[in-house]
Amino acid sequence: MDWPQLLTTHRYGHESLTPDEVGRSHFHKDHDRIVFSSAFRRLGRKTQVHPFSLNDHIHTRLTHSMEVGSVGRSLGIRVGELIAEQLPSWVTPHDLGTIVQSACLAHDIGNPPFGHAGEYAIRDWFARHRDDERLVPLSELERLDLQTFEGNAQGFRVVTRIENHLFDGGLRLTFPTLGTLLKYPWSVEQAGPKGKFSAFQSEVEILNALGRDLGLVVQGQNHWCRHPLTFLLEAADDICYAILDLEDAIELHILSFEDVKAILLQLCGDLAFDDAIFATEASARRKISALRGKAMENMVDSAVQVFMCHYDEIMAGRYQGELLLDGDEMVRDGILTAKRVARERVFPNTRKAELEVGAYTTLGVLLDAFCGAVYELHSEGAVGYRSDKVLLLMGIHAPVAGEPLYNGYRRVLDFISGMTDNYASYLARQIGGVGL
Repeated sequence: MDWPQLLTTHRYGHESLTPDEVGRSHFHKDHDRIVFSSAFRRLGRKTQVHPFSLNDHIHTRLTHSMEVGSVGRSLGIRVGELIAEQLPSWVTPHDLGTIVQSACLAHDIGNPPFGHAGEYAIRDWFARHRDDERLVPLSELERLDLQTFEGNAQGFRVVTRIENHLFDGGLRLTFPTLGTLLKYPWSVEQAGPKGKFSAFQSEVEILNALGRDLGLVVQGQNHWCRHPLTFLLEAADDICYAILDLEDAIELHILSFEDVKAILLQLCGDLAFDDAIFATEASARRKISALRGKAMENMVDSAVQVFMCHYDEIMAGRYQGELLLDGDEMVRDGILTAKRVARERVFPNTRKAELEVGAYTTLGVLLDAFCGAVYELHSEGAVGYRSDKVLLLMGIHAPVAGEPLYNGYRRVLDFISGMTDNYASYLARQIGGVGL
């Protein structure tokens, strides 16, 4: 791969490029289009880890995405400075920072309400109804797409099809930003046991067009290597997860500062680090802030070093590792310990579990209603009174008679996955009659 092609200023869904505005490059426009989109704004009412938290300091998808974007920008600039001589004339190291930051801001834009619990609820609903007459007409890959609903793939659909210009280019972002956003640049056939992929069947053509135009290395059918900057997006996301999930657990009194201090010292790369504030009666929030910046700086340093160490493999499309796990041993051990503590002590929290079980019921009610109405329209060409009102609720997302059934279900998931936690709960109560 080569940077002039990887950093083309071509914009998806827009044939003629407008000149750069004063003080704003094509890549800065991507950043602004994402920030001012309604899909990005709705992330402020979507679960990151803890649904419906009463503590205002807990991260939402919006605050998480903004923090990931901040770290991603630093990573992009750092790498850009190290490879400046290889960059095309129209790109600066700060442009690389902006590309990574923009992709980071959009990396969760397709996640449904209730966080990962929402993803699992949608997957399970379609898996449980796989033999239902509503799914029988679909092809095997179309059914697999629905049964493996993926927030990353939905996010790619949002920015290329749904937001701003409906089915006409979406946000019309540049190819480099879209390429960086493709964390798993393949379709559902290569999703693997974890169900990770970045393009539904409805967006496979866009995936392949991006792969060709960016000069990504072909790995198989509907399967490309990552854009080099995607590794920086992944590292930024992991840096924030490792530290900020623990910070939220402290805020919710699930963990104490002493529980996570040793992990953060590992991530700092200095087990002997001892700030004066640790010996005071200051709040856990203030104590953890003394470690957060130092840990992030050390993790960024490690990620940049690994990127440059594996630079040739990355540019050849052969690197399969993770920057934070292939570098500094203390960073690697700290990341793994943080994930283990979250898995064993944070995720099993009783209130979190109660709300996630409720999320399954909420999304089940919505899927029953909207998928039922779509199937009725598809199979009969018309709908009864209730289904007509259900489709009316979908607004611009409502399918039309004669549209393929798979497209109709995709539109249902566009509508439901775009909901905030509050609106999904409200609408499920209304549809189920409880709200009356």
